[in-house]
Formats: sequence, C-alpha cells, structure tokens
Amino acid sequence: MSPSPELAAALDAAEAAARVIRELYARPLAVRVKADQSPVTEADVRAEQAIRAVLAARFPGHAFYGEETGRSGAGDSLWLVDPIDGTKAFVREYPMFSTQIALLRGGRLVLGVSSAPLYGELAWAERGAGAWLNGRPLRVSAVATLEDAALSAGNLRTLAAGPGWARYGAVVARVNRIRGYGDFLHYHLLAAGKIDAVLESDVSILDIAALVTIVEEAGGRFTALDGAPVALGTTSVLAANPVLHAQLRAALG
Repeated sequence: MSPSPELAAALDAAEAAARVIRELYARPLAVRVKADQSPVTEADVRAEQAIRAVLAARFPGHAFYGEETGRSGAGDSLWLVDPIDGTKAFVREYPMFSTQIALLRGGRLVLGVSSAPLYGELAWAERGAGAWLNGRPLRVSAVATLEDAALSAGNLRTLAAGPGWARYGAVVARVNRIRGYGDFLHYHLLAAGKIDAVLESDVSILDIAALVTIVEEAGGRFTALDGAPVALGTTSVLAANPVLHAQLRAALG
C-alpha cells in the first residue's frame, strides 16, 4: 500500500530534519535551558524549521504544534512535532534521540513517524496500513504472562513520588526482565515484539504521539497509566501487547 500524501510528507519532513541533525551532531553548539528546565540547541530549532517548511508547503491549512515554536493555526488536522526528542542525549553525543512527527485528525492520531537518524532506525505507521521499521513490518509479542515479560520503564519521577510506587515495585518483582531503554527505543522494541511492555509517568504528548500509532498498528495497546486514551494532555504511558496491558492495569491499580 502506498503511503498517503500526509504520511509521505511526514517522512520527507523527517528526512529534512535528519539532514540538519547529521550536520550539527557532535559539533560545539550553545545549549539554552528553557523555562521547564529542558535544553534546546540550534539543532532543535533548525530541525523544527525544516519539518515545518515541508508540512506547511504541502498542507498549508493544517495546524502545527511544535516543541520549539509552539502551536499555531486551527482546524481539524494538527501536526504534532518534536524535532529532537532526547536533546540531552544529542548534546552528550550518544544516539538515543529521535524526531517525532504525528498527525492528529478529528481528535484521533492517524499517523506517526519516528526517525532516529544517528541510531539508524526509521519507524512509521498509518491507520489501517500497519507499522514498519526500516521497511519491515512490525508486530508486538505474544508473551502472555508478566512472569515471562520484559518491561522497559523510564521517566518515573511522578510515579516514584506517589502511592503507585509500591504497586510498581510489585510488578518489577514479577516480570522476567526490567530494562530502561528510554525515549523512542523502547517503543520501537515493543512494536517489534522484542520487549513486551513500556511504562512511563512523565512525558509530553509530543514525545509519544507518533509512537501511539506505531505501537497500535503493530497490534499493541497504548494508553495513559490509568488506562485513559491518549490525548493532548496525556503525561503518562502504559503500552504493551493487549494481554499484558490488561494484566499491568490490574497490577498497577
């Protein structure tokens, strides 16, 4: 199946960002700290500009919500963009960062592109067309019990400070393996069936929007920790194959 014009644009926008990122990676760049204490560099800004130029040229009527330039425009279709998700990794020169591009239409995430140019992975998905990684189809695992599962967790500060921490500890004691791959990587691994669940308590919708469609089109479930559907205000993640998702929801309360 050929990609839709929107998916083709998102893939081209991700490649435009990748060219900027490859050019600036491992070069001395000034790092500015934003109000939320997250870092931003010239690479973040230029990559978002490159993405926005591609998307605006092809779909001038679509709204845009970018990590660096904020939200603009109105309408039923909204692009969600994080040009470098993992700026701290970019700054410290290890390749655990990615470009995230998603399209929200009518309140539903309909496509996602997750591009990690220095790591060498490009994942994408569109509703009804499956999920793909470097041109190969993705499918979540069939692992059916927590005792056999590999769980990857990251960004757990809020969970650690609340009453759910003890329940999470009980889950850690049950699973076969606990890892912390982080950022794009544990979602790529989940969609590929190489790990079985991902849990996070402190994320932005721009970090995860593209990955929602990728995981779901690979057969997984992707919700907030409380089981609520992902929306613009979502700040936590419980993602897994469907059987384990239900078990984890029950275990985490």
